[in-house]
Amino acid sequence: MNKTFLFYRLFCLLMVGWVSWSTAEVVEEREAFPVFGQNLFTGGFKDATFQGFNPDYVIGVGDIISLQLWGGYEVNTKLTVDAQGNLFIPNIGPVRLQGVKNKDLNNTIAKKVASVYQRNVKLYANLDASQPVQLYVTGFVKAPGLYGGLSSDSILSYLAKAGGILSESGSYLSVQLKRDNKLINTYNLYDFILTGHIKQQQLHDGDVLVVSARQNNVGFDGLVENPSQLEFNEKSIGLSDALEIIGLLPEATHARITRGNRLKSEVEYVPLTEATKIVLQNGDQVDIVSDKPTGTIVVFVEGEHKGRAEYVLPYGATMGDLMKQIQPSDHSLLDDIQLFRASVAERQKEMLHLKLQKLEDATFSARSNTQGVAGLRASDAKLISEFVKRAKDIEPLGQVVLGKNALRDGLLLQNKDRLYVPAKSLLIQVNGEVMFPSAMVWKEDLAIYDYIEQAGGFTQKKGQSRVLVIKQNGSVINYSSSLGKIKGSKARLAPGDEILVLPQVDSKKMQFALDLSQIIYQIALTARVALLL
Repeated sequence: MNKTFLFYRLFCLLMVGWVSWSTAEVVEEREAFPVFGQNLFTGGFKDATFQGFNPDYVIGVGDIISLQLWGGYEVNTKLTVDAQGNLFIPNIGPVRLQGVKNKDLNNTIAKKVASVYQRNVKLYANLDASQPVQLYVTGFVKAPGLYGGLSSDSILSYLAKAGGILSESGSYLSVQLKRDNKLINTYNLYDFILTGHIKQQQLHDGDVLVVSARQNNVGFDGLVENPSQLEFNEKSIGLSDALEIIGLLPEATHARITRGNRLKSEVEYVPLTEATKIVLQNGDQVDIVSDKPTGTIVVFVEGEHKGRAEYVLPYGATMGDLMKQIQPSDHSLLDDIQLFRASVAERQKEMLHLKLQKLEDATFSARSNTQGVAGLRASDAKLISEFVKRAKDIEPLGQVVLGKNALRDGLLLQNKDRLYVPAKSLLIQVNGEVMFPSAMVWKEDLAIYDYIEQAGGFTQKKGQSRVLVIKQNGSVINYSSSLGKIKGSKARLAPGDEILVLPQVDSKKMQFALDLSQIIYQIALTARVALLL
């Protein structure tokens, strides 16, 4: 066996494995996308039996009748419809009941009694129990087999006992009931799902329920009430008809249709006002979207001001347009107004999670040369894992630092932007790694270290420490130097500033100290939180 042949065998095995994996991925993705109606059998159909009064129920062999006669002749008993379809009443004889509807039961027996006792005998007859039967359930169900129940039970009960319809291949539009190889009825379960209507059929022992293969289907996603694959039994279905079943959300305006049954992929983009003109075919995918031009936006204003909390502005409004409407109080700091934006917060969270993922991957893939180092790495991994878990719960603020930029008034506002107007303050807040996080009155002659000392000093050992000063407008000044240099710093603070002392990471003990320090700093900048390891 030469090397070329071995290489060829290996290549074939790899390709087979790749194809199997790819196929499994496609099947898994297809199965994950719900089928309209697949939750039908998650309820209690299989555990329920129907024994209530059904006037159209047709009496059959094995049914039990409760019979009471009084007056000239008295009887109080339960009788069974025999194999010939008769009910034998003592002193009266057989009464033919097979094929008689439940609503006609009393009259049928009364006629027979009257032929023997012409007067002074009254009666009451009631169907006491339906006949126990066993049905075969087969086709595209999860667990084909023979299942027992009552002849009055719904077919839904037997389908549920068989595990329900296979969502990836079974049909909800064609469930057939067969008896002696003859088709008795075909059920469309969409009728039951949408209207609650299903034909009550008397079942016989040995009947067969067959779930057919799924027919044509179209996938719906986006702004619909029931994102799912919709089955239909014709060659095509109108978009408007399909949407009546799937349901539209109020903001929907357009449909993006990816045609799946053609030689090359084609995409159509149509307004929903033209839905009656659009025809869908098997394999199409429809994404319902909102494509309305933005007319107005809402912006929230919080903090120190006398105006409204919400402002509705035309699309394209700028900070300058809003600033003209805000009514400041005597304590407002309009020059330090802060802007918080959801899209910025989302991006900050993405970047934070990316760094956390990289840190976690590096931690668990780090190698150790000795058993002692392996023990240290395991301890580090546990600490970092707990840190990552807590860090993922941090919600960035999404602040856009405006400052006193001359171009600030030209900044375009977005829908649901949140602005905060700071109030004048004479306090300095000290938080983070200090003995007593607190707020204290600003004094002109005090520097950063002086306020830290008044808060009890650093909780950390001597060495490198990062101290952030957060200004009223949200901007941050980073003081990253040794404790001694911070102590000698003459940097003065402005009223309303906040000092945030970040936790240290011991670079001698922790393998990924630098990465941790960067993440702690990133969290402090985006969320104003000093997260401990």
